[in-house]
Amino acid sequence: MNLAPWDRRIRRANELTSTYPFAAEGLRFYAKVATFQKSLYAEIQKALADSPKISAGRPLRDELDLFLLLPHFSRFLAVIQQTAPPPLAQAAAALLQQGPAGWQRAIEEFWHGDAELAAVVDDGTLAPDSDLHGAVSSDRLLAWIFLQPYAEYLADHREIAIVDGAPSTCPLCGGKPIVGVLRSEGDGAKKSLICMLCAHEWAFRRIYCPACGEEREPQMAYYSAPEIAHVRVDVCDTCHTYLKSIDLTKTGLAVPAVDELATIPLDLWAREHGYEKLQINLLGM
Repeated sequence: MNLAPWDRRIRRANELTSTYPFAAEGLRFYAKVATFQKSLYAEIQKALADSPKISAGRPLRDELDLFLLLPHFSRFLAVIQQTAPPPLAQAAAALLQQGPAGWQRAIEEFWHGDAELAAVVDDGTLAPDSDLHGAVSSDRLLAWIFLQPYAEYLADHREIAIVDGAPSTCPLCGGKPIVGVLRSEGDGAKKSLICMLCAHEWAFRRIYCPACGEEREPQMAYYSAPEIAHVRVDVCDTCHTYLKSIDLTKTGLAVPAVDELATIPLDLWAREHGYEKLQINLLGM
């Protein structure tokens, strides 16, 4: 059972609640969500244990087993109702009332759509409806959170593919990166990106904007705070987007997706300075 990544995420979220008290509520919510996601991953793995690996030439999102997924959706919505901040809990309750037809529609629209989840309303809270300009639909956010373990399972059970270059979106599912990672390499550090949907990690260029392709060094910068030295904000002054990167050369115990969630002050700083996040996290930040 390949459940170790989920255990690391849950453990790290629990550890960081005391380290970053300003993010404790969000981290506790994430830990509960990740516990559900871990159980769903295990159910998917059990159900598909005898299935062959997905061909490297087949797009990951050509797969969608609604027969397997739908029976778990009401339990997922119940978890969200019980643990999420009020706007998202209310959205989960409303979606629960729609029944299987509504659940299937939400899942399919996200899975077969463009996975665009890139904005929040001005006060940083989740927007309830997609008709608000620049705001993400709560139904799409719920579908994304639910489908993450399924997508991660598919990525984990796919034939290894050779990827040309350093694409700005996930070479397996087309999702945007949710966080960057820096790891030791020689006398420096190599950079990679982690997908917002399937958690696949792929190599990326150090000086290159994944949003607009800017590669002129004067237009690219990064900022960090002494209190959170292992996390930095990579910004592009051409398109005014940003993405956080976790420097594992400074804190080897960090879990990128979780440390990204915990470092809310860096998001606030970036927004105050006119940068828009390339890809929101499940807290809507």
